[in-house]
Amino acid sequence: MADSEIDERAKAVVLTTGYTVAGVTIEKELDVISAECVYGMNILKDFFASVRDVVGGRSGATQNVLRDARKIVLDELRNEAAALGADAVIGVDLDYQELNGGQKGGMIMLVASGTAVTTR
Repeated sequence: MADSEIDERAKAVVLTTGYTVAGVTIEKELDVISAECVYGMNILKDFFASVRDVVGGRSGATQNVLRDARKIVLDELRNEAAALGADAVIGVDLDYQELNGGQKGGMIMLVASGTAVTTR
């Protein structure tokens, strides 16, 4: 399948944390798939996040990085599923991991995984 065809099919891939897809029957489990995304945390954003931790409140900069990472990794999971010919991914799990042991300027890794399935 060409990349453009995979990208187009990926738009229709359903993602769910459940093990069924509402209104459809799972026909076949194709494979366990995953997608990974690693983001660097800007030291200035980290500083302001630390200040907010001390005085209270939410860190908008950190939340935005996590939101962007989640969107990207889920789009990549859809592409992985589409490349296999799947219609959906069930049992989707998101795992966040901080790299660099909490040091300033560290990295956040996000892994999404699930089971690619075909439906009817």
